[in-house]
Amino acid sequence: MATRAKKKNTESIVDFKSAPLIPIRNVVIFPNIVQPLTVGRIKSINAIEAALKKDRFIVVSTQKSEFVEDPKPEELFDVGVGAEIIQVIRLPDSTLRVIIEGFSRVKIKDFQAVRDYYEVEIEPISSSYSNTHFMQALKKELIDSYDQYYQMNKRLSPENYIDLINIKDLDRITDMISSALIISVEEKQKILGEIDLKNRIRQLIEILKREISILDLQSKIDNDVKSKFDKTQKEYFLREQLKAIQKELGETESEYSDEVKKYRDKMGKLNLPEEAKKAVEEELNRLMKMPPMMAEAGVVRNYIEWVLSLPWNSESEDQLVLANAKTSLDEDHYGLKDVKERILEYLAVKKLSQQIKAPILCLVGPPGVGKTSLGKSVAKAMNRKFVRMSLGGIRDEAEIRGHRRTYIGALPGRIIQGMKQAGTKNPVFLLDEIDKIGTDFRGDPSSALLEALDPEQNASFSDHFLEVPFDLSKVFFITTANVVHTIPPALRDRMEIINLSGYTEPEKKHIAEDFLIPKQLAANGLNKKDVLIKEEALDKIISEYTREAGLRSLERQIAKIFRKIALQKAMKEETFKKLTVKANDLIDYLRLPSFRHEEKGKVLDSGIVTGLSVTEFGGEILFIESNKMVGKGNLILTGQLGDVMKESATAAMSYIRSRSEYFNFPLNFNESLDIHIHVPEGAIPKDGPSAGVTIFTSLMSLLKQKKVSGNIAMTGEITIKGRILPIGGLKDKLLAAKRAGITTIYIPKENEKELFDIAKDITKDLTIIAVEHLDELYHYIFER
Repeated sequence: MATRAKKKNTESIVDFKSAPLIPIRNVVIFPNIVQPLTVGRIKSINAIEAALKKDRFIVVSTQKSEFVEDPKPEELFDVGVGAEIIQVIRLPDSTLRVIIEGFSRVKIKDFQAVRDYYEVEIEPISSSYSNTHFMQALKKELIDSYDQYYQMNKRLSPENYIDLINIKDLDRITDMISSALIISVEEKQKILGEIDLKNRIRQLIEILKREISILDLQSKIDNDVKSKFDKTQKEYFLREQLKAIQKELGETESEYSDEVKKYRDKMGKLNLPEEAKKAVEEELNRLMKMPPMMAEAGVVRNYIEWVLSLPWNSESEDQLVLANAKTSLDEDHYGLKDVKERILEYLAVKKLSQQIKAPILCLVGPPGVGKTSLGKSVAKAMNRKFVRMSLGGIRDEAEIRGHRRTYIGALPGRIIQGMKQAGTKNPVFLLDEIDKIGTDFRGDPSSALLEALDPEQNASFSDHFLEVPFDLSKVFFITTANVVHTIPPALRDRMEIINLSGYTEPEKKHIAEDFLIPKQLAANGLNKKDVLIKEEALDKIISEYTREAGLRSLERQIAKIFRKIALQKAMKEETFKKLTVKANDLIDYLRLPSFRHEEKGKVLDSGIVTGLSVTEFGGEILFIESNKMVGKGNLILTGQLGDVMKESATAAMSYIRSRSEYFNFPLNFNESLDIHIHVPEGAIPKDGPSAGVTIFTSLMSLLKQKKVSGNIAMTGEITIKGRILPIGGLKDKLLAAKRAGITTIYIPKENEKELFDIAKDITKDLTIIAVEHLDELYHYIFER
């Protein structure tokens, strides 16, 4: 078929002046080349059909852009190829599989739109040349370059090989090489459009030389990579053979021999426990058998280094001179009698007996009272290392126990990391904010702490990373918390709770004079010769510019004053004179007072009574107000009260109704009334049972229309039978009452014993009356 087509081509080439146009993309077709095409565009299919009906001749031209679906004449190259259709296969998807053979370059002169395709007028282009020695030399160089290119290019299959030596037509040789080259469409089109044969050969030789140079560079890169890989493989096999030979000879040698020897020397000096020693030996033997550059070797090495870096037997010597320890504690902290006594008791028992187990203390108190800094002072007083670990927000059990070594980047838990940091097995270990541990899908960190904080178990604490027991029995654990109720019961049971109440105003004043002012003077580049804060100014800072149980805000206010004075000193260094800060000067340094505490008020009406509460900032007084109106017996509660406080109000009302005859009220006095109980500062949530007696007194004041003195405050939980139950935070509540100028306080009878542990400067000038029943309270307030 191809032979017949060629004959037809020869006969008709002279008359070839117009033909249907087939635009093609991503390919350039050359004369003398048989090329298959898949035709799918409607215009191209119509052009094929028209050619088949005529003389089977078409013109093929490459698009300038492959993304144009329906190219216009200006979007096609003007040099194409005249071709003859050899075969057409119609495919099921309506496309055509067409095999064509190019026979001549053509110059497209004009486009004519015929139905749904273009008919183009063309001018055939032919090349002529003289068979000179120069042209023969060009031909030989071209053929040699192509042979070299073919040998180097792995992307060319044997089908691409062309035996060019026996082809005499130089024009045909250039077309066949151009078609076989793996270059861009633009370069191929440029070669197709080059009419001068000599220039076309030059272009082809330049392109072949360039491609050969690139292929040569690729080959060098490939050989370099391969040689390195081959070298690694060769080394691996040689090492394996060496191991086999050494094994036969009874000799053992490893890449890691020197490293393992160093580890064994270190292990010998540490005197490890038997289990730890066995685990390290197993890992060392594994390391010896590992081939070089194995990733697992890094994991094994990391484990060994961690085990050998822990303080298995290193201890610091305790300070057992109790007088020195007491002096050290008193130097750093004022007050805190209970904690200091407990530390001294432990040291005393340790001095007398070496069998004592380290205590696990939990310091509970509001922010800023010195819980965290107290841990440092304890370590200093005992001559031990200090480690702090914050538990706030921890939700992953692995933070405590570590990750198993199967995980990438696994590490021991933070307890073992802290022991490494301390360098001794008996540090003071502070677990800060233990009440703020979280729980989620990754586990319960508080459960992981149970073993560490249990004196009966922590002698063999197990970390997931180490997988060998570590002795924590000599660690002095101190935990801190703001509240106790959020600590899980099992964990709370393992700790000795020590409550740190807020400081009284005299205590704050003493601490400010002895600790805070000297500290802030040094921090701000001042000294005692530069500034003096008068006593009344310090009192006013404490009472009107801070609202806390601790000392942080007080220290910030003092620092603020000193910074302003430091600015004045820096600006007037030569003329600066000592400044005295008086109470009236505070508005210049600190602006207006930031806080105010509720103060005993002028009781304007019946139904208003002063109560006592405890917040995270310490004790506070609060007012409970009651009012009545015509209604249907409803009890209205407002002020963002919690469920427990609402139940206290209901219990108080139930008791009053059950004892209406005793209180001289009509039998169903409440049926025509609505009673409204409100606790001011409604934006602040309030809850707890200790407001029960205050609510009862407020209701009685309202119903009796008798005013309660503003000098009276009270606290206590009540039952529906009138019993008054004990409450917590008595010291903080008494502090709040004293700060507000209250003189008489009613407390539950069962709390009376706590007064013995409260400092005299708190109870001084306070009349404290203990009551155990609401009838007794009623008698004191309304019948005396």
